[in-house]
Amino acid sequence: MADRSAAPVRKPRVDAVRNRERVLEAAKAVFSAGGPEASLEAVARRAGVGIGTLYRHFPTREALFEAVYRREVQQLGELAEQLKSEPDPVEALRRWLRSNVEFVGTKKGMTTALALAVKPSSELTAFSFERLTQAVGALLDRAIAAGDIRADVSPEDLLRALIGMCYMHDQPGWQTSVMRLLDVFVDGLRRPAGIETKHKRSAPTRARKPAAAATKTPRR
Repeated sequence: MADRSAAPVRKPRVDAVRNRERVLEAAKAVFSAGGPEASLEAVARRAGVGIGTLYRHFPTREALFEAVYRREVQQLGELAEQLKSEPDPVEALRRWLRSNVEFVGTKKGMTTALALAVKPSSELTAFSFERLTQAVGALLDRAIAAGDIRADVSPEDLLRALIGMCYMHDQPGWQTSVMRLLDVFVDGLRRPAGIETKHKRSAPTRARKPAAAATKTPRR
């Protein structure tokens, strides 16, 4: 006889799912803008929902922070998949890195607006680092395989450089400065014309080298 004690799992109502997405999108916009108006009440107004609805979906400031954070990381992963079909591998890589500047801006805005003194949880940090490394790694491998980007750079190198540029700038309009520096950085990764014929690789290689080999100056 079938066990009827377990209640069926109900799917979220369509309007509830829609409201949650509206709150997340509104939070991204409000917190990215920053300023004294970047409050939970402002998020609710922009989303067109009551503050009670916001708290039903996100009972704490930290819950809202984590949900927006995860959503941004997921979207960056999806963007990387889309850019893998772009004809120019370097421009695809550049576009993905530039989208990350917006992500960092949202994160910085949330930390300030929500007065979060704590850093993201270790689980959340691990999730984002793994997802973003995988995403940029696929675009980097494609550019290396095309002979457009030098092969001695890793996905971790790109993410560390990007984060460093973003957090070294805190003045209004910092995104514009970072975008300019990001273009300089990406252009500096390009392999000089003709060099790929001397160092042609059958597949992109980003394996870690032994310490002694890693310090060896590449032959020009």
